[in-house]
Amino acid sequence: MHVVVAMRILWELLLVMLLTLCSKAIGTKPCTPRGGCNIQSDNSNYCLSWRLAVEVNNIHSWRTIPTQCQQYVESYMTRGQYKRDIEMVISQISCYIRGIVLENNGTDAWILDIDDTCISNLFYYRGKRFGCDPYDPVGFRSWAMKGICPAIPAVLRLFRKLIDIGFKVLLLSGRDEEILGQATKDNLHNQGFIGYERLILRSPAYRGQKAVFFKSNMRKQLEEQGYRIWGNVGDQWSDLTGDSLGDRTFKLPNPMYFVP
Repeated sequence: MHVVVAMRILWELLLVMLLTLCSKAIGTKPCTPRGGCNIQSDNSNYCLSWRLAVEVNNIHSWRTIPTQCQQYVESYMTRGQYKRDIEMVISQISCYIRGIVLENNGTDAWILDIDDTCISNLFYYRGKRFGCDPYDPVGFRSWAMKGICPAIPAVLRLFRKLIDIGFKVLLLSGRDEEILGQATKDNLHNQGFIGYERLILRSPAYRGQKAVFFKSNMRKQLEEQGYRIWGNVGDQWSDLTGDSLGDRTFKLPNPMYFVP
């Protein structure tokens, strides 16, 4: 009887020891949660790749950013990386400019886009979840009519430098000339864009046409008028593709929307 009791006690002790060892072994394994942390890490990697594909024009005609990338795009646009990327582009433009010998006959031209090149629509797109919401033409027109878009500082510095050097700066935008013309002029003036050669907006004849078609035609007309386009800067590939692009094009980052 005593032997049976002793064996049972010994067995229970062995079982407790075994369970304790198993518990410790499991406890030493790294935790791999299935919740937000891992998903966020995967999203960050995906969204970084998505943004790169957008910037190099491998993704076309997208209407909204991926829903899971809202936080990533917000962080990119507001926490410094967007600003640093723009500064990098401007530094490359400055290097290019130093090698140019102007003809100084009034035909040395440089083209700048307006929206999210000269002035920023970031405040507007914050309300559109940084591009998660589809493009709202009525809402954007109401925003643009306010004329409160802030200048993008690095581009404003470039603008002033181009004028000081002797370039004829031409501002080319797909904004509607009849509806947004005066608001755009006032907005640019109030933000320090003063002294440009010409502001070219979309006339009624080009309403409904794709931006790449409209801007190609405008650049071609400028060349026919004798201008030599040394540089062309925009945030959309439709600013930088098509005909009569100029000697060099420079793409500013914009992961919030796509203009065909």
